[in-house]
Amino acid sequence: MGADGTRLGDLQSAAPILVTGANGQLGRRLMRRLARIRSPRASRAVVRSERAAEAARASGAEDVRIVDYGDAGALAAAAASCDAAVHLAGILKETRANRYEDAHERPARALADAAAKAGLRCIVCVSILGSRADSPNRALASKGRAEEILLRGPVPALILRVPMVLGPGDPASAALARQARGGRVSLVRGGATKEQPIAADDLVEAIAAALFRPEPLRMALDLAGPESLTHRELVLRAARVLGTQVEVRSLPYAPVAAFAWLAEKLMADPPLTPAMLGVLEHDDAIDPGPACRQLGIAVTPLDETLRRALLGGEEAR
Repeated sequence: MGADGTRLGDLQSAAPILVTGANGQLGRRLMRRLARIRSPRASRAVVRSERAAEAARASGAEDVRIVDYGDAGALAAAAASCDAAVHLAGILKETRANRYEDAHERPARALADAAAKAGLRCIVCVSILGSRADSPNRALASKGRAEEILLRGPVPALILRVPMVLGPGDPASAALARQARGGRVSLVRGGATKEQPIAADDLVEAIAAALFRPEPLRMALDLAGPESLTHRELVLRAARVLGTQVEVRSLPYAPVAAFAWLAEKLMADPPLTPAMLGVLEHDDAIDPGPACRQLGIAVTPLDETLRRALLGGEEAR
């Protein structure tokens, strides 16, 4: 069911949905869901490279375009005949070759312009919990500025701010599984950061519900799973699901932050940066109820989310 009780399967518009960042796990899962709602050509995948295009095609995408996300003209051409757009592109870690401005604000400006030129009905953008333009964290501030660009644009945009996304094959699920199977695992501050993971299937349903509303939304919504718990508690819960035992040790924050600072200064592609560390250490503790009611969805209990993500299972309802 979609928002306002609308059956998603009853919405059979022939116009495809433009999906940026379609080669990622979330993009591929969303396109499979849209194919079941409408048809195999229900989405138009937009990616930045031939390698990414191959990944999208391997997951079943039939209509794939290679586009510079910052090129409004190219995006408008790709969006021609589309009904709406889902914007999944973005980065957590900035490198010398891939800057936040080029990954967030520039694509947002181009997409807002392209959506207007192509006559799209709406845009749905997936962002990060904690994003705001005045954040002291560079990643969250950049995402916040990109949100504002889309919200002020001529085409109605819905921003979905989400935390860690867990689903079969997702990077966060793989990282959590490694920690839970590790026997001993060292976490920054002993895993004191609060996490509120959301099931990948739930995020896909939220996007679909937003796309197929009778009237598009122009707002930002914070959406997360039903439980906020420390990262240490999350690892222990994951270990129970996997049937393993794990001992959590504490890494002091200061030396990890120092390493991130040095790595960013000395390396072209550092494994960790201060902004990335700040996002990872951001506390997520929100009430998902308002967003769920607005979109007409429900979120999956945490233990079921962990079971699906860590042991496999249905990737999208």
